Amino acid sequence: MTDSYTPPKIWTWEKENGGEWASLNRPTAGATHDVELPVGDHPLQLYSQGTPNGVKVTVLLEELLEAGHDAEYDAWLIKIGKGDQFGSGFVEINPNSKIPALLDHSTTPPTRVFESASILMYLAEKFGAFIPTDPAKRTEMYNWLFWQMGSAPYLGGGFGHFYAYAPYPMEYPIDRFAMETKRQLDVLDQHLAKSDFMTGDEYTIADMAIWPWYGGLVMGWQYNAAEFLQVHTYTNVVRWAEQIWARPAVRRGRMVNRFYGDESAQVHERHSAADFDGKSWG
Repeated sequence: MTDSYTPPKIWTWEKENGGEWASLNRPTAGATHDVELPVGDHPLQLYSQGTPNGVKVTVLLEELLEAGHDAEYDAWLIKIGKGDQFGSGFVEINPNSKIPALLDHSTTPPTRVFESASILMYLAEKFGAFIPTDPAKRTEMYNWLFWQMGSAPYLGGGFGHFYAYAPYPMEYPIDRFAMETKRQLDVLDQHLAKSDFMTGDEYTIADMAIWPWYGGLVMGWQYNAAEFLQVHTYTNVVRWAEQIWARPAVRRGRMVNRFYGDESAQVHERHSAADFDGKSWG
């Protein structure tokens, strides 16, 4: 760590960087190896991992099933730590090599959907659920959905990276991203002081997008940073997070494509409701 670093005139990639994820980081896109993706029996094929972005989609799918929609799906585990997202089959669905990725085989040809918010919107519109019909409420939902998409990089790629994954502690970036994370928590806390959910009294895909990131943070699941950030002081966010966690579909969705933590709360692949038999909420 030095305060005398001067960026070169032209940046070149001369060494791996990125701490825990260094071996996967590179400045180019595209497949690194050939591998076909598996395909199950259901029209909806999800390729993902149980990170916050992956949990968004599995929560929605489980909520759709809970509400009686014909949204059965196969969820296949993509281990991003092993570079599965750089396989040729996955890159065909998402050229950006990020989970989650979805193929809908009910269309001809199959429809590919990538980026978590795009998948949420696609499924909500396909089944006509968890998306407001009132134009004003729908716009408010989109406001918060895209707030999450723009804000989460500060929490995950910023705070989470430098606080938990960087090769050594660095004061400036930790301070910078802790400040921004706390500001975002305050944005949520002030909004949720006046609203049961992100869109008034209506539970929507905006809640499903925000909860795995910020709900998980205030519930102590991310980065071991609850005390550091004093998350308990954001009482409205805590109330909202616990309210959503009480939903059975949310608890199931958090298990899918998960392979770390409590083994009883892991469903590595999900192909039917029977895959949850004998599992706990974790």
